Amino acid sequence: MAAPYSEDMRSKAIAAVKRGERKSDVSKMFGISRNTLDLWLKREAETGDCRAITNYQQGGRHKITDWERFRVFIKQQGGKTQAQLAALWGEGVTQQNISAAIQKLGISRKKEHTATKNATKPSAKPSASN
Repeated sequence: MAAPYSEDMRSKAIAAVKRGERKSDVSKMFGISRNTLDLWLKREAETGDCRAITNYQQGGRHKITDWERFRVFIKQQGGKTQAQLAALWGEGVTQQNISAAIQKLGISRKKEHTATKNATKPSAKPSASN
């Protein structure tokens, strides 16, 4: 998400409109859309302040909220796929929810790769023929 416009810029744009300048001229002067200016004016009329909204939740809520229970569940169900884990967990959880929760907890579900001996043999040296 882009950073909000500064409070100084907001107050200058609102002051210009209150001085009697046209909204379209003010929006061109400050390089903002007319809708943005209207929203600032509306917020200032409602709250007496034109500051940007802060401290609001960004993004959606997690479907899995009991993280400790989920961590234990994952350890108990080690060999299952994410789709199988979603079916076992229930509560309307999908495979994508399981994937996001595993990533959030930093749990790696990668398989251990064992070193295998190379079955191919090195080729014989080429013969020196003249």
